[in-house]
Amino acid sequence: MVKIAILGYGTVGSGIFEVIKRNQLIVNKKAADEIDIKYVLDLREFPGDPVEAVLVHDFEVIINDPEVSVICETMGGLKPAYDFTKRALEKGKSVCTSNKELVATYGAQLIRIAKENNCNYLFEASVGGGIPIIRPLNYCLTPEKIEGITGILNGTTNYILTKMASQGADFNDVLKEAQEKGYAEKDPTADIEGHDPCRKIAILSSLMYGKNVDYKDIQTEGITKITSVDFEYAQKLDYSIKLLATSCEHEGEYYALVAPFMIKKDCPLAFVNDVFNAVYVKGNMLDDTMYYGRGAGKLPTASAVVSDVIDCARHLGKSVMCFWDEEKVTLSDNEKLPRRFFIRFSGSVSESLAKIEAEFGKVQVTTLDKFPGEFAVITGVITEKIYKTAVSKMDNLISMLRVDE
Repeated sequence: MVKIAILGYGTVGSGIFEVIKRNQLIVNKKAADEIDIKYVLDLREFPGDPVEAVLVHDFEVIINDPEVSVICETMGGLKPAYDFTKRALEKGKSVCTSNKELVATYGAQLIRIAKENNCNYLFEASVGGGIPIIRPLNYCLTPEKIEGITGILNGTTNYILTKMASQGADFNDVLKEAQEKGYAEKDPTADIEGHDPCRKIAILSSLMYGKNVDYKDIQTEGITKITSVDFEYAQKLDYSIKLLATSCEHEGEYYALVAPFMIKKDCPLAFVNDVFNAVYVKGNMLDDTMYYGRGAGKLPTASAVVSDVIDCARHLGKSVMCFWDEEKVTLSDNEKLPRRFFIRFSGSVSESLAKIEAEFGKVQVTTLDKFPGEFAVITGVITEKIYKTAVSKMDNLISMLRVDE
């Protein structure tokens, strides 16, 4: 029998409890042992809830119980989650988590501590919720040189952009609707400013390179400046607008970026709508693969954590494979990367085009009859540095979106 503890009985913690209880026979069979929840840690009381039988309020009860071999950390944040996780690993207790902030900040260190103590630190649920992506990178794609990863990694922003595209609505109206439906937090900053997908692409990048990518080094832009007019242009040009988190190796240098992009409607990521997420991985032999599903939610996320519990139960006393060293990756400035740009300008095409093409080279021009006071262009392939230099000479810039091919 493998005895486990759950830290936190919130959305994900209660989901883990439910998944194991409802699918007990399946979980036991897959683990080749009986998984028994011995403790659930929470400061609150839950009268009438089945969790009462195993509820404790003091972490010391769990850390000092030699019978507990696997701990599920679903507390979120860095404190006290980091201290509890570190202590557990140092005692040889494996830890499974959905805590993306903790993984992005201390993942490499905690993996090392786990290896030193013949246990595991697993975090399948930290990036794609219920979407399996960590395990494919660690196991299925090990023969590959991963050349790039691009993902829609935040359900809130994807929901907002999907509704803006389908309803022609403004950002603030859709954000309010998302908050009313529970898809966006009361303070949605981490989502709409891109901080959440930034941490997630940092984790994926670290696994991609096998070295530590600091999320604080990743250039991050949110969706607050996207307007309904941008979607009018996108519709005419047969593009979608998505918040992408992307990482790649280009000419021996490493790049990562979170920003809204225009993508062709026949791109697989363009079909990822509402609160769904997807991760697009490019390997040098396998080429392109995509992993799609619910990137958040109580049971999908809990299911991913329980899959890690099963993995830990199968490997008691030894560490499973995870390539993520503490050596830091130096990210290069995104100004070096070549790409195309969608740029909106005020004024008339006839008065501005010669100057624009003198700076950007040949461009594709688009106008909308309902907005006669402006126009848009899509550049050829140029670097971001060239874009910034050129646009600094323009006095009629409205906005810009990167174009992903």
